[in-house]
Amino acid sequence: MKLEIRQAENSDILAITQLFYETIQTINSKDYPQEEIDDWSSWHSAHEKWNTRIIEQYFIVAAFDSKIIGFASLATDGYLDLMFIHKNYQRQGIANQLLAELEKKAIAQNNQEIYSEVSITAKPFFEKQGFTVKHKQLKKSRERALENYYMVKQME
Repeated sequence: MKLEIRQAENSDILAITQLFYETIQTINSKDYPQEEIDDWSSWHSAHEKWNTRIIEQYFIVAAFDSKIIGFASLATDGYLDLMFIHKNYQRQGIANQLLAELEKKAIAQNNQEIYSEVSITAKPFFEKQGFTVKHKQLKKSRERALENYYMVKQME
């Protein structure tokens, strides 16, 4: 699959937020109760927050045939804030490609490490990519606290 990886633009917000919502509702639902899934996925409607992330972070999208099928973002301090892959394109190497781009950016930013708050669902992927769990935590979404993992990868 030939992907186009590019920086996100404000005009991508609707596609990004729809992907975010659908992925959480389908993929993450096997690891979290429905009330937590609904609370977490409700962030799709906070378009101003998404716009701020696009402006302030290194926010990239993966597109196939002009359709956004994945996205990821990295803050200037090395915080991997977001990484989501479309529910119909899981396990096809898209996350690997996005992470490779984020790692290049982290090195360019002189980050010593990349750190993230990783869902139960995504934890095996991040472990395979060299991230280690520092601790399990509860992270408040809107109304509910969701279990996730604070994970770190050292940059070479």
